[in-house]
Amino acid sequence: MQEEIEEIQEMLQEKISAKLFRHVVGVRYTAEALAMCHGVSMVQAGTAGVLHDCAKYMTAEKMLKKCQKHEIPISSSEKKNPMLLHAKLGAYLAEHKYGIRDSEVLSAIRWHTTGKEEMTTLEQIVFLADYIEPHRKMIPGLDQVRRTAFHDLEGAVFLTLKNTVSYLEEQSKKTGKKTFDPKTQEAYRYYAAKRGGEGV
Repeated sequence: MQEEIEEIQEMLQEKISAKLFRHVVGVRYTAEALAMCHGVSMVQAGTAGVLHDCAKYMTAEKMLKKCQKHEIPISSSEKKNPMLLHAKLGAYLAEHKYGIRDSEVLSAIRWHTTGKEEMTTLEQIVFLADYIEPHRKMIPGLDQVRRTAFHDLEGAVFLTLKNTVSYLEEQSKKTGKKTFDPKTQEAYRYYAAKRGGEGV
């Protein structure tokens, strides 16, 4: 199965920018490392990691058209910010273009950007790997999330959601526009409540 992941990675390298490819490889290896640490299949984590951004090379307009063509539902927040569509469109492409049939892997791709309530361990791993991979620009709180991820997966998910919601709320105030998916806020509230109301 590792050979299949390598083949997919080589296919992607021909389609996406060098910068995005570097990120994809970083997410793959981070997801595999977290999988080893938390008792999840490395193959599932590596597959989801390498394919998580497989639709991100498209323009916002093209993503909208592809989703309409394949009857993929588009929420009001996604209409305002079509780049959010890359996760659900990526899950579609992973299944129909790259032949992935594992529903857990497809779900991890689907939710890697916004997160959601009650994420599986694999979903949490891919969500975190996307946030903490080594090439990510250093932002406040990133070091803490990286340290936490390897001993308290759910705690790292909570910290990531807390940081993300805080950042997006600041951006909304600056621009006067709501720039994020309600799923992210729902996920944050869920994990904050699980952890005794931290940060709410």
